[in-house]
Amino acid sequence: MNIEYDSLPERTILCIDMKSFYASCAAVALGLDPLTCHLAVVGDTERDGSVILAATPALKRDFDIRTGNRLFEVPDDSRIHLVNATMDTYLRISVHVTELFYRYVPPETVHTYSVDESFLDIRGTKRLWRDEWELAAQIRDDLYKYFGLTCSIGIGPNMLLAKVCLDMEAKQTPDGIAKWTYDDIKEKLWPVSPLQKMWGIGPPLEKRLHRMGIFTIGQLASYPLKRLEKAFGVMGNQLYYHAWGIDFSEVGAPLLSGQVSYGKSQILFRDYTDPLETKRVVLEMCEEVTARARKEKKAGQTVSLGIGYSKNAGHYGFHRQLTVPEPTNITMEVYGACQQLFEQHYDGNPVRRISVSLSNLSADDSMQLSLLDPDRPKRRALGYVMDDIRSKYGPNAVLRGVSYADGGTARHRNTLVGGHKK
Repeated sequence: MNIEYDSLPERTILCIDMKSFYASCAAVALGLDPLTCHLAVVGDTERDGSVILAATPALKRDFDIRTGNRLFEVPDDSRIHLVNATMDTYLRISVHVTELFYRYVPPETVHTYSVDESFLDIRGTKRLWRDEWELAAQIRDDLYKYFGLTCSIGIGPNMLLAKVCLDMEAKQTPDGIAKWTYDDIKEKLWPVSPLQKMWGIGPPLEKRLHRMGIFTIGQLASYPLKRLEKAFGVMGNQLYYHAWGIDFSEVGAPLLSGQVSYGKSQILFRDYTDPLETKRVVLEMCEEVTARARKEKKAGQTVSLGIGYSKNAGHYGFHRQLTVPEPTNITMEVYGACQQLFEQHYDGNPVRRISVSLSNLSADDSMQLSLLDPDRPKRRALGYVMDDIRSKYGPNAVLRGVSYADGGTARHRNTLVGGHKK
């Protein structure tokens, strides 16, 4: 297939990533140099099994400690600083960083992708800045000047190529800036392997592509479009055009029109070997997911459960879904579907990760009455009452009994911001 790149919109996108953002913020707060100090941000320094959330480049290089390691894996060395995550501080700094971007481009051309990563559409700025290289260098220098933070910047004709350029090249360059154009696709994008290096391709999708004989982005680009669409639906169409470097996403526009699902996931502080403890956490998560749905006056008909096993297990785990007869946001109905999925697919391995989601949404403005279950409207109303109490008196004001039993995590997690200490 021949792509006529000349007919595509002319845009210049910057993808800006703050290097080791959490660790760098913590280092600057302590008066340390983020590039040379050995510092790790930990979910909870009092728990040996707590996750390393961020590590400075020097800690990664000299001690091979990086995001995802556990606290007990960190060597007992006087050069290493261990600090608790302070999410309030990181979020506040992230807001100030975004405000800095508004000096260069209008707010509507900034898309905050995550706490430490943003996209900027810099069309129309040539009267202020000579070119995209000068502007990128100015942003990089100002971030260091005002915040003491370093960054990498990928430049591309769309969000996809700017992001891939950032990950594949800019992070490895001495000045942290690189640019890709459509002319670079065959030379730089197509050889990419493993497929997980490509933005938007995770481990499960990579495995499916491997089974189809696709191991590089170039092979994905040459695969018949109709066969990809048959295998993956709309996502197959997106995969194909992304392999050709094409992305029509607009910076500042919502990634999806409307909420398509409500989900919750967490990494447990230890391996859960008792299925009962795992089910307790699943119930707590069902409560959170349904509360989010109720807040938006939504109900869902498809329930998904993901169980990730310990790294010592023989395989990854499972992710399955079940469609219930009627749209619901009733906690115990969602939990009942999760319990059914758990009983069908759990094979006894230690559990370390859990995810629950509710999708196939509709407005929660009516309920099908049933002679066999006359109390269902009362259970629905009870959920809204519990939400109101928590909203007024705090998330721990009303909890299910499982949160006080072994394995429950809700009481602790309700004291956190974004899953970490405030």
